[in-house]
Amino acid sequence: MIDNLLAHEADLWVYLASSPLLWLTLTLIAYVLADRISIAANRHPAVNLVAIAAALIIVALKLTGASYETYFAGAQFIHFLLGPATVALAIPLYRHWAQVRACAVPILASLAVGALVAIFSAALLARLMGGDNLLIASLAPKSVTSPIAMSLSEHMGGAPFLTTCLVIITGVLGALILTPLMRLLRIRDSAAIGMAAGVASHGIGTARAFHVDSVAGAFGGIGMGLNGAFTSVILPLLRPLLGL
Repeated sequence: MIDNLLAHEADLWVYLASSPLLWLTLTLIAYVLADRISIAANRHPAVNLVAIAAALIIVALKLTGASYETYFAGAQFIHFLLGPATVALAIPLYRHWAQVRACAVPILASLAVGALVAIFSAALLARLMGGDNLLIASLAPKSVTSPIAMSLSEHMGGAPFLTTCLVIITGVLGALILTPLMRLLRIRDSAAIGMAAGVASHGIGTARAFHVDSVAGAFGGIGMGLNGAFTSVILPLLRPLLGL
């Protein structure tokens, strides 16, 4: 009887593990738990909810032996929402449009410098450390939001799944050092803080910028959006300089 019960439980788990709804639910639970932990830590930069949620999902995949493909079959519904969430950043942009328009020249200048530094610094370090073309192509678009970065990586001969990991790491590190770095540099202007966060560490950095204030969040959204568009155009043109 016990053997039959165990067999039924095993069959039930096989069925549930193949269901996209299971992984969607686990992803949402991981996010809620991570958010509670972040709130308990008073939103300290070191307690990044994205990193915590990702760690919980990794543990779940390891314990169950599920493949990434099986997990993504459910998580793709959340992945789809990245597009609408990015577009929704137009709301704070509209609210602070007068300030944005007044800073048009600094915005464009910081965008160009930030995007080029992000691309070339990553590619150069990877090349100096013996990285191959696949790694460099995967690393070059690390500072733009995931859907754009994955597309650019595939177009340039990189590995989109590797690029996704690098994008998340970049965003988490950006969110982690944003506040202390700006304090160290004595930069208190919310627009500058937000723009730096958006250009350097896309959506995760922008989310952290919103914890500074709404102006920083708005400029973070601008930086993220403009960097995605600019990098999409400029990165393929830079392939010869990157040795790809």
